[in-house]
This record gives sequence, C-alpha cells and structure tokens, in this order.
Amino acid sequence: MVHASSQDEQYRSAAAEFGRALERLARGTEADPEIRRDLLQDIHLALWRSFALFDGRCSLRTWVYRVAHNAAASHVLQRRRVKPEAQTDLEALEQQADATDIEAEAGSRQVLERLTQIIRRLKPPDAQVMLLYLEDLDAAAIAEITGLSAGSVATRVHRIKAYLAKRFSEGWRHG
Repeated sequence: MVHASSQDEQYRSAAAEFGRALERLARGTEADPEIRRDLLQDIHLALWRSFALFDGRCSLRTWVYRVAHNAAASHVLQRRRVKPEAQTDLEALEQQADATDIEAEAGSRQVLERLTQIIRRLKPPDAQVMLLYLEDLDAAAIAEITGLSAGSVATRVHRIKAYLAKRFSEGWRHG
C-alpha cells in the first residue's frame, strides 16, 4: 500500500505529465462534450485510486495508459448498455458508405475530427489500440497495456492504417 500523501504526489505528477494524453483519450472515446468531461473525471479518479496499488513493476507511462484505457473501456461498455450505438469492426466499417464528403473538409482540425469519428465507431479493442498508437506508443507498449500480443497489435494497427489511408485518399483523389 502507498501512503496517501505519496499517492497524491504520484497522481499529481502523472496528471501533469500525461494530462493532455488523457484528454485526447476522452475525446477519442466520447463525442458528447458533457459526457466527455465526466469520463475525464472518471479517468482521473481511477488514476488517483490506482496509485494506492502502484508498485513500480511497470513503467509509469504503462500504468497510466492501462488505468486510463480500462476506465475508458468501462465507460464505453456502460454507455452501450444505456444507449446502444453503432459500433462495428473494421470489415463492416469498410463496407459502409461514407456520408461525409471528405473533399469538403479543409484543414487539420476537420481531418482530426474525421479520424476521431472513425475511431469512435470501432469496437473498443480496435479503438483502444489506435488511440494508443496515435499517442506514439509502439506495439510492445500497447501490448503491455491492452493484454494483446505485440503481433496482434501490429496487425490491427496495420489494417486500420491501411483502411484509413484508403478512405482519406479516396476522398482527396479528386481534390
């Protein structure tokens, strides 16, 4: 067990170092701004609580991402029970017609929002892998956080990147 003041210090340090990444995780998980704020609070609370158990057997970064992504996954499962939304796997997503005219999107903000929307539509394991990948984690680190094998992570990242590249190039081919 960690002493309370040490727990507070560890949390403050982690929140300062990884706060922006936690915000991006919440944004990538939840579209509704009010619910997103609640999710971010839940992530921070889970992180603070987790430091009572943190024993340093993994890196601080791995611990923070693992706790945060578990909280986000729990949020997604809870929301799905309350309000079922259309989440799908990559194959089904590839077959769906795109309602948005990507050619009309200009600027990196719109592109990032479009990417985030696509990631939100993925099933939680695929979305989690991509959000961690976008945080610049490698397959080994993502595997440690998610419990998947590094090979499975690399395969998922490759397939989703190929799908995204295809979608974005199709949208901009005539632009």
